[in-house]
Amino acid sequence: MSAGRKLVIVESPAKARTIAGYLGEEYDVEASVGHIRDLPQPSELPADMKKGPFGKFAVDVDNGFAPYYVVDADKRKKVSELKKLLKDSDELFLATDEDREGEAIAWHLLQELKPKVPVKRMVFHEITREAIQRALANTRELDDRLVDAQETRRILDRLYGYEVSPVLWRKVRQGLSAGRVQSVATRLVVERERERMAFVAADYWDVTGTFAVQDSAEPSFNARLSSVDGQRVASGRDFLDTGQLRAADVAHLDEARATSLVAGLVDASFSVASLETKPYTRRPAAPFTTSTLQQEASRKLRMASRATMRTAQGLYENGYITYMRTDSSSLSTQAIDAARRQASELYGAEYVPDAPRVYTGKAKGAQEAHEAIRPAGDHFRTPAQVAKELSGDQFRLYELIWKRTVASQMADARGQTASVRLGATAADGTDVLFSASGTVITFRGFLAAYEEGRDDSRYDSSDDAAAEKADARLPRMAEGDPLSASDLTADGHRTSPPPRFTEASLVKALEERGIGRPSTYAATISVIQDRGYVTGRGQALVPSWLAFAVTRLLEENFDWLVDYDFTAEMEEDLDAIAAGDKDRVAWLSRFYFGDGSGNEEGEGLRDLVANLGDIDAREVNSIPIGEGIVLRVGRYGPYLEDSLAEPAEDGTTRRASVPEELAPDELTVAKARELLETQPEGDQVLGTDPVAGTPIVARNGRYGPYVTEILPDPEIDTSLSAAAQKRALAAAPKPRTASLFKSMSLQSVTLDDALMLLSLPRVVGVDPESGTEITAQNGRYGPYLKKGTDSRTLASEEALFSTTLDEALAIYAQPKRGRGATSAPPLRELGDDPTSEKPITVKEGRFGAYVTDGVTNRTLPRDLTPESITREQAIELLVEKRASAPAKKKAPAKRAPAKSKAAAKK
Repeated sequence: MSAGRKLVIVESPAKARTIAGYLGEEYDVEASVGHIRDLPQPSELPADMKKGPFGKFAVDVDNGFAPYYVVDADKRKKVSELKKLLKDSDELFLATDEDREGEAIAWHLLQELKPKVPVKRMVFHEITREAIQRALANTRELDDRLVDAQETRRILDRLYGYEVSPVLWRKVRQGLSAGRVQSVATRLVVERERERMAFVAADYWDVTGTFAVQDSAEPSFNARLSSVDGQRVASGRDFLDTGQLRAADVAHLDEARATSLVAGLVDASFSVASLETKPYTRRPAAPFTTSTLQQEASRKLRMASRATMRTAQGLYENGYITYMRTDSSSLSTQAIDAARRQASELYGAEYVPDAPRVYTGKAKGAQEAHEAIRPAGDHFRTPAQVAKELSGDQFRLYELIWKRTVASQMADARGQTASVRLGATAADGTDVLFSASGTVITFRGFLAAYEEGRDDSRYDSSDDAAAEKADARLPRMAEGDPLSASDLTADGHRTSPPPRFTEASLVKALEERGIGRPSTYAATISVIQDRGYVTGRGQALVPSWLAFAVTRLLEENFDWLVDYDFTAEMEEDLDAIAAGDKDRVAWLSRFYFGDGSGNEEGEGLRDLVANLGDIDAREVNSIPIGEGIVLRVGRYGPYLEDSLAEPAEDGTTRRASVPEELAPDELTVAKARELLETQPEGDQVLGTDPVAGTPIVARNGRYGPYVTEILPDPEIDTSLSAAAQKRALAAAPKPRTASLFKSMSLQSVTLDDALMLLSLPRVVGVDPESGTEITAQNGRYGPYLKKGTDSRTLASEEALFSTTLDEALAIYAQPKRGRGATSAPPLRELGDDPTSEKPITVKEGRFGAYVTDGVTNRTLPRDLTPESITREQAIELLVEKRASAPAKKKAPAKRAPAKSKAAAKK
């Protein structure tokens, strides 16, 4: 053993590199690259365990919910490397993140490495030289309560997913998943869309005008009609979603009434009926938590939650910000001093209050508290100081965090808010009041550094929203002062449906309800998008019809599992386990087996699934649109059926596919009828093939529109056995079939188009060197050339018919890239990789954009684009890919099989 060697294990290579720079040469800092062990899939269990107690979940539910862990296949090499380093070390520091997940990673490392040297848990919430030195001097023991809390969640999610998901496979569609938080999040989005579908718009009118006092030096201002004969004028917020007024004591103006009021007020005398002023004070927002950071980055930077968390993790691991998974808004004494000092230096001493601001409080259902997300260190670096080190999203997010942190320790914004009412009498004797309000900021305070964003509201055009706008100055005036009116205008409005969730507002809704943990919201939103339950339209989250079917099945058959309050209570119970106030085995037993009372209220998940009864899959997958039209969620997508229409001769009802781009609330009865009437029904006869003499038809199939030929039924000898008849039928000629190009449609496809498509594959020519025929074909992944077993992608569908032999030979002369893809110029060049010393480029591949140094390839995550990725992010992706690459397989030595046994905590 080398004298004095110390092994430090963290999660990520970037974190390892940063920390290594702060430690001496006697420290080896290595990354585990996340978790090294997990619950295996049942199919991955050893053969002798598949029929045992671990066979269903990899968890023995009958013996204390003991989990069985295995080292992930792609982590075996990494574990071997860590064990080798540990043999040469006399001390082990587990420096994973200071939360449940980090504590669990440390525990799994401890269980697998089985160190015989002293082990210390090293924790910190920022990666600076001072913080690392403090962490080394203040190590602690592993916190078993945090490990228990993480393990309980993992087991709970396994039980939930493995019991409920198969029901979705049988009744909705294969490959679907259910989850403790993802199913509830999906339900929130679906319920909002249901509200939009049921919404009935109401029309209302109001009157606005421009008013001025007699002093021409004073500014004019706008005011809105607020009262008619003592009755308040109805605005958008006065209507229910059914289109009816909430109360009868308001004046609902229609176009005729509003127009007549305008005409009657042309010559009316206006005066100030009342004037009220009051001080305006606004406090700064608290420093960022995980949840508020995701919300604000979505509002201000248009960043998805996943992108926000990925970027924040990079900033943390490279020493720019504190730990990004936190539910606390508090700041350390050093951070408060740094923020106050920087605010004073940049904005002046008057912008800093006499006493420091102290923020406390935790979100409902939050995990253990850390410090708020802030710039790292005891002295903050300004955005200007890091501008040359950070770029793109990293710089923008750092700037946002820096501004919010500094502003949180600045003085209140102060000013005056004035509300005025203007009275007049119309020509017909109607008494009216117009209202206006405005705020004048006299001292900007924290607003000089930062102003918190807000989500769009249904009533953003209302007077209340207008009053929030700063610097809407009103002129000096007093009660009884006369005013002149101009530009009196009657305006028509229509109420708006509830706004769809954005990522920001969904995160806020989940946190307010206490559902899940803020640190997992980004992953949850990504999952429901990846599963096809939710899609993005701009910033809005739109549920798919598949989400409607899944949510309905869960609501009707697993009601308490998707109940908002129950899900929040589960989170509180899991927090109690983390605090040591509840026993995890007893809690899991109650959840899975029930309380043993036999009552429905005491039912557990196992009995709930076992006693489901018959679920009508057709009913679950049906959503009534109206007037006999029903939308059905089919295996290959949603389609419409008109149950009141006359059935066809074969008994089928008229159907029409629903375009993917059509949102559920846009599928009205009128739109549904349009789709049913415009989409061709059955075969669309295009004509006869002049060569073969067979009819050519166009159809709408499961995989999209296509053309085919109609062949006569083969004549089969009925005296043959059933098996022989089946073989003869299989040997009969098959009709030619071809999918329509993306530029074609069933409505516009012609016989010539069809014959052209059916002529594929097309012989382009013969390679003069090899004598091999080159053909142009249209396949599952698009158009391509084929020469023997060598395939090359074509640029477009049209190229199938226009590519010449010379062009094909030129394509084959280029070096092959990936699965037959031709060499294409890179989308971007990012500089040299420090490891391989080769140029890093971003390229477009068959499965999307990827980054490569010519040796290692890594597909870009969903939150990164070829335009936004930075060199640092590309380097990090390649490092992670190299670290996770499996070791080359070697021929296994013959030995007796080892007996597998469950890994359980002692």
